[in-house]
Amino acid sequence: MNHAFNFCPRCARPLERRHEGERPRLACPDRACGYVHWDNPTPVVAAIVEHEGKIILARNKAWPEKFFALITGFLERNEKPDEAVLREVEEELSLKAHTPSFVGHYIFDRMNQLILAYHVLAEGTVRLGEELAEWKHVEPARLRPWPAATGLALRDWMLSRGYAPPAQASRPGA
Repeated sequence: MNHAFNFCPRCARPLERRHEGERPRLACPDRACGYVHWDNPTPVVAAIVEHEGKIILARNKAWPEKFFALITGFLERNEKPDEAVLREVEEELSLKAHTPSFVGHYIFDRMNQLILAYHVLAEGTVRLGEELAEWKHVEPARLRPWPAATGLALRDWMLSRGYAPPAQASRPGA
Protein backbone atom coordinates (compact mmCIF):
# COMPACT_ATOMS: atom_id res chain seq x y z
CA MET A 1 0.00 0.00 0.00
CA ASN A 2 1.45 3.34 -1.05
CA HIS A 3 0.37 6.26 1.12
CA ALA A 4 1.57 9.79 1.53
CA PHE A 5 0.53 10.44 5.14
CA ASN A 6 0.15 8.71 8.48
CA PHE A 7 -2.46 10.87 10.20
CA CYS A 8 -6.15 11.46 9.59
CA PRO A 9 -6.65 14.69 7.61
CA ARG A 10 -9.92 15.28 9.48
CA CYS A 11 -9.03 14.74 13.14
CA ALA A 12 -5.22 14.19 13.18
CA ARG A 13 -5.35 10.76 14.85
CA PRO A 14 -2.74 8.23 13.64
CA LEU A 15 -4.21 6.13 10.83
CA GLU A 16 -4.42 2.37 11.28
CA ARG A 17 -4.47 -0.43 8.75
CA ARG A 18 -7.77 -2.28 8.56
CA HIS A 19 -9.96 -3.98 6.01
CA GLU A 20 -12.48 -1.69 4.36
CA GLY A 21 -14.18 -3.49 1.53
CA GLU A 22 -12.00 -6.24 0.12
CA ARG A 23 -8.59 -4.63 0.71
CA PRO A 24 -6.52 -3.34 3.58
CA ARG A 25 -6.78 0.44 3.85
CA LEU A 26 -5.48 3.16 6.11
CA ALA A 27 -8.38 4.47 8.17
CA CYS A 28 -9.06 6.65 11.17
CA PRO A 29 -9.49 4.57 14.33
CA ASP A 30 -12.33 6.89 15.38
CA ARG A 31 -15.36 5.37 13.64
CA ALA A 32 -17.30 8.58 14.31
CA CYS A 33 -14.76 10.44 12.13
CA GLY A 34 -15.15 7.82 9.40
CA TYR A 35 -12.13 8.76 7.28
CA VAL A 36 -10.76 6.02 4.99
CA HIS A 37 -7.81 6.55 2.66
CA TRP A 38 -9.00 4.61 -0.39
CA ASP A 39 -5.73 5.17 -2.31
CA ASN A 40 -7.50 5.12 -5.67
CA PRO A 41 -5.33 5.54 -8.78
CA THR A 42 -5.08 8.94 -10.44
CA PRO A 43 -6.25 9.07 -14.07
CA VAL A 44 -3.60 10.30 -16.51
CA VAL A 45 -3.81 10.68 -20.28
CA ALA A 46 -0.96 9.74 -22.60
CA ALA A 47 -0.59 10.83 -26.22
CA ILE A 48 1.09 8.96 -29.03
CA VAL A 49 1.56 12.10 -31.10
CA GLU A 50 1.86 11.56 -34.85
CA HIS A 51 3.40 14.67 -36.42
CA GLU A 52 4.73 14.89 -39.98
CA GLY A 53 4.46 11.11 -40.32
CA LYS A 54 6.60 10.44 -37.24
CA ILE A 55 5.98 9.94 -33.53
CA ILE A 56 7.08 12.58 -31.04
CA LEU A 57 8.88 11.47 -27.91
CA ALA A 58 9.79 14.09 -25.32
CA ARG A 59 12.05 14.41 -22.28
CA ASN A 60 10.75 16.01 -19.11
CA LYS A 61 13.16 18.48 -17.46
CA ALA A 62 13.24 16.30 -14.33
CA TRP A 63 14.34 13.19 -16.23
CA PRO A 64 17.87 12.02 -17.06
CA GLU A 65 19.27 12.69 -20.53
CA LYS A 66 18.29 10.12 -23.19
CA PHE A 67 15.06 9.38 -21.26
CA PHE A 68 12.21 10.11 -23.70
CA ALA A 69 8.56 9.09 -23.47
CA LEU A 70 5.03 10.00 -24.54
CA ILE A 71 3.25 13.24 -23.74
CA THR A 72 1.25 12.75 -20.54
CA GLY A 73 -0.86 14.80 -18.18
CA PHE A 74 -3.56 14.74 -15.53
CA LEU A 75 -7.24 15.08 -16.25
CA GLU A 76 -8.86 18.25 -14.97
CA ARG A 77 -12.17 18.20 -13.09
CA ASN A 78 -15.12 17.49 -15.43
CA GLU A 79 -12.79 16.97 -18.41
CA LYS A 80 -13.28 14.07 -20.82
CA PRO A 81 -10.11 12.02 -21.45
CA ASP A 82 -10.19 12.57 -25.23
CA GLU A 83 -10.37 16.34 -24.63
CA ALA A 84 -7.62 16.18 -21.99
CA VAL A 85 -5.19 14.48 -24.36
CA LEU A 86 -5.72 17.22 -26.98
CA ARG A 87 -5.17 19.90 -24.32
CA GLU A 88 -1.97 18.26 -23.07
CA VAL A 89 -0.48 18.09 -26.58
CA GLU A 90 -1.21 21.78 -27.06
CA GLU A 91 0.17 22.75 -23.63
CA GLU A 92 3.34 20.68 -23.87
CA LEU A 93 4.15 20.90 -27.60
CA SER A 94 2.11 23.89 -28.88
CA LEU A 95 0.64 21.61 -31.55
CA LYS A 96 -2.97 21.46 -32.68
CA ALA A 97 -3.93 17.83 -32.09
CA HIS A 98 -7.04 16.18 -33.47
CA THR A 99 -8.68 12.83 -34.13
CA PRO A 100 -7.98 11.19 -30.76
CA SER A 101 -8.18 7.41 -31.04
CA PHE A 102 -8.27 5.36 -27.84
CA VAL A 103 -5.41 2.83 -27.64
CA GLY A 104 -6.07 1.34 -24.20
CA HIS A 105 -5.79 1.72 -20.46
CA TYR A 106 -2.71 0.70 -18.50
CA ILE A 107 -1.81 0.49 -14.83
CA PHE A 108 1.26 2.46 -13.77
CA ASP A 109 1.62 0.98 -10.30
CA ARG A 110 4.77 2.86 -9.27
CA MET A 111 2.86 6.18 -9.39
CA ASN A 112 -0.59 4.70 -8.60
CA GLN A 113 -1.92 5.97 -11.92
CA LEU A 114 -4.32 4.67 -14.52
CA ILE A 115 -2.99 5.67 -17.94
CA LEU A 116 -5.58 6.33 -20.66
CA ALA A 117 -3.61 6.22 -23.91
CA TYR A 118 -4.62 7.82 -27.20
CA HIS A 119 -3.10 8.21 -30.63
CA VAL A 120 -3.52 11.73 -32.01
CA LEU A 121 -2.62 13.47 -35.23
CA ALA A 122 -0.96 16.85 -34.71
CA GLU A 123 -0.09 19.85 -36.86
CA GLY A 124 2.03 22.94 -36.38
CA THR A 125 5.48 23.86 -35.17
CA VAL A 126 6.74 22.27 -31.97
CA ARG A 127 7.41 24.74 -29.17
CA LEU A 128 8.08 23.07 -25.85
CA GLY A 129 6.05 23.90 -22.76
CA GLU A 130 7.68 24.61 -19.41
CA GLU A 131 7.85 20.93 -18.32
CA LEU A 132 9.83 19.61 -21.28
CA ALA A 133 13.55 19.85 -22.01
CA GLU A 134 13.69 18.40 -25.54
CA TRP A 135 11.85 16.30 -28.09
CA LYS A 136 12.55 14.12 -31.09
CA HIS A 137 10.77 12.63 -34.08
CA VAL A 138 10.95 8.85 -34.42
CA GLU A 139 9.88 6.80 -37.42
CA PRO A 140 7.08 4.47 -36.25
CA ALA A 141 9.00 1.36 -37.34
CA ARG A 142 12.01 2.47 -35.24
CA LEU A 143 10.12 2.93 -31.96
CA ARG A 144 11.30 0.76 -29.07
CA PRO A 145 8.55 0.35 -26.45
CA TRP A 146 9.58 0.12 -22.80
CA PRO A 147 8.07 -2.24 -20.18
CA ALA A 148 5.84 0.25 -18.37
CA ALA A 149 2.37 1.68 -18.93
CA THR A 150 3.07 4.22 -21.69
CA GLY A 151 5.56 1.84 -23.32
CA LEU A 152 2.91 -0.88 -23.38
CA ALA A 153 0.50 1.57 -24.99
CA LEU A 154 3.11 2.38 -27.64
CA ARG A 155 3.65 -1.35 -28.25
CA ASP A 156 -0.10 -1.94 -28.64
CA TRP A 157 -0.42 1.00 -31.03
CA MET A 158 2.51 -0.31 -33.11
CA LEU A 159 0.95 -3.75 -33.30
CA SER A 160 -2.40 -2.26 -34.36
CA ARG A 161 -0.60 -0.50 -37.24
CA GLY A 162 1.26 -3.60 -38.42
CA TYR A 163 4.65 -2.71 -36.92
CA ALA A 164 6.54 -5.46 -35.14
CA PRO A 165 8.07 -3.85 -32.06
CA PRO A 166 11.62 -4.97 -31.26
CA ALA A 167 12.43 -6.32 -27.83
CA GLN A 168 11.37 -3.80 -25.19
CA ALA A 169 13.84 -1.21 -24.09
CA SER A 170 14.72 -1.05 -20.41
CA ARG A 171 13.65 2.60 -20.11
CA PRO A 172 11.56 5.08 -22.12
CA GLY A 173 13.14 6.34 -25.31
CA ALA A 174 16.15 4.02 -25.07
